[in-house]
Amino acid sequence: MTEPAAGDPAETLELADWRRQVADLYAAVRQLSRTDHQAALELWRATRERLYREHPQSPVPAARRDAFRSVHFPVDPALRFEVVVAPDGPGTTADTGGGGGIDFATPLAMDLPVSAGGTMAMRRIGHVEIPLSEGPRSLGVFWMSGYAGGLFVPFRDATNGSETYGAGRYLLDSAKSADLGGDPTRGSLILDFNFAYHPSCAFDPKWSCPLAPPSNRLDLPIRAGERLA
Repeated sequence: MTEPAAGDPAETLELADWRRQVADLYAAVRQLSRTDHQAALELWRATRERLYREHPQSPVPAARRDAFRSVHFPVDPALRFEVVVAPDGPGTTADTGGGGGIDFATPLAMDLPVSAGGTMAMRRIGHVEIPLSEGPRSLGVFWMSGYAGGLFVPFRDATNGSETYGAGRYLLDSAKSADLGGDPTRGSLILDFNFAYHPSCAFDPKWSCPLAPPSNRLDLPIRAGERLA
């Protein structure tokens, strides 16, 4: 995401308010989803749509905000998982987009591509196994080394470019408070594809967003979460 203009306190305070409201939303969602997944999802959808339509820091261009309506796939409760973050053992390799496999035997500093060009420094801390009905699939879990820090799990799937944004969606971005929780004693994260959302660059190319590396591409469609109109 781009930074506010230098010397403009009003814009900076608007951005702070955006982040505050998003953080409040996810805190409410985490609490509500313990007892009512559907109500939590409806709150998330309605609040995000309002923010994208009304807030001055919305990623949607100003000329399109009044007409903005979010669009989602049907809810699939089977696509909510609590998964343990496992270390990448010796011999674990994955393509990060640099043209070759990289051994993830230890936490690895690496750069993920950014939509506006360039890269963003990350550290891969491990992976999760998603027990999909078609069989388990692995996603890398990253920590943002710069910016605000935070856990990051982007993904791409077979809907990209047709039903969803071509560069993929996010499951977890705790730097922006997009975090459904987990249990640190078990080393787990809650990853719910019904809450998968498009990065800001899907709405306007002026935004700069880190993208999912090839190692986080799923070879099947995930028809849950936010979709294109």
